[in-house]
Amino acid sequence: MFGRVCLYVMDKAMAPHAHREGHLIFHILGPPAEVVVEGRPYPLSPGQAVAISPWQPHYYRPLDHRDNVLVLVLYIRPGWFVQASRQASEILRFGRVGVEVTDRLARLVTDTGHLLSAHGGTDGGFEDRLSALTQASFDQTWQWTAEGQHFIGQERPLRDFRIRRALRLLDETLGEPIDLARLSRAAGLSRPHFFKLFREQLGLPPTIYLNALRMERAIERLALGKETVADIGLDLGFSTPASFSRFFIANGVVPPSTYRRSVMAHATQ
Repeated sequence: MFGRVCLYVMDKAMAPHAHREGHLIFHILGPPAEVVVEGRPYPLSPGQAVAISPWQPHYYRPLDHRDNVLVLVLYIRPGWFVQASRQASEILRFGRVGVEVTDRLARLVTDTGHLLSAHGGTDGGFEDRLSALTQASFDQTWQWTAEGQHFIGQERPLRDFRIRRALRLLDETLGEPIDLARLSRAAGLSRPHFFKLFREQLGLPPTIYLNALRMERAIERLALGKETVADIGLDLGFSTPASFSRFFIANGVVPPSTYRRSVMAHATQ
């Protein structure tokens, strides 16, 4: 399956963050808002959705603080893009961020949101509608692009061995205090050169990548449901459950306990 889907009530702005998974964000109810992707704002409204490729830095920003916004969010695993792109074995992205919500997409969004809220995704036709919505949105992002005819992404450069070393070290020491100056030295680079090369290679600074790595690990462990929220937070380097909860809210909208309940109720795997 492509990933998972959730309905969220958005009541505040988010901190800039990134994820291994791609996102499709659809407006359901409330005033228009926007999602800032790589520093550029994109409208989130009844006629405009937002497609975020894996590892693209982004955050939600309300425009009207008087009312909350209900959104439908699809979390899409990187492997799904390979299947969806049909001919492009290396593509791991959407064609563009802005999605025009056509009449067909609007109907699919409405049906998906209704079935999710009414039946928790257990309705027999839910997965078919969800699959159709995801594929149609993906295809729509590639319309009117030079690469769209064959869904072929840009060729990605080989990752520098020093950055690979830094990524491996970050993954191995995720729960420990991170000294970016020490990480730069371990990669054999000065701090300014390390930050510059890291951004060139991954498209985001190491601080956001580190937060994304923590969120990814937290999401995986929360979804398994085998550990307490407090134990997960402590293992990921947070001194208290409250600090872990604040981090998760800033990067994931809801408290970790709420996220776990949502995933357990609405998982579409």
